[in-house]
Formats: sequence, structure tokens, C-alpha cells
Amino acid sequence: MKVLLDIKDDKATHLLEVLKGLSYVKATTISDEKALLMKEIKESVEELKLVRQGKLKGITAQQLLDEL
Repeated sequence: MKVLLDIKDDKATHLLEVLKGLSYVKATTISDEKALLMKEIKESVEELKLVRQGKLKGITAQQLLDEL
């Protein structure tokens, strides 16, 4: 299982040390930009699922290009 935590900088160091002390936990830090990208991709995938289920209306590729 993977978990993404948002922790204040002044508290993160201590928590990371605790997590690294657990043999069954692998802790890796990521940048704020990468965390934001991961969140946006996840939201996009969820939106795509809703479009495919017919619960949300999508737009055509031409409409997307016209917006640019």
C-alpha cells in the first residue's frame, strides 16, 4: 500500500525517522511539484472514469484544440 502524507516541514524530519525505523516501511520523500502532479493525474483518471461511465460529459479533441 502506498500513502501520500502532507506534513509540515518542521515535523517531517521526526516522522521520517520514526518511519525509517520500522523494518516493514520504505519511506521516500518527493518534491511538492511531484506530489501536485501525482494528485492532478489521479484526479484526471477519476474524471475519465466518470466520463466513460456516462456520469460526466467529456469534450472532443477538436473542442480541446479550439480552446487553445
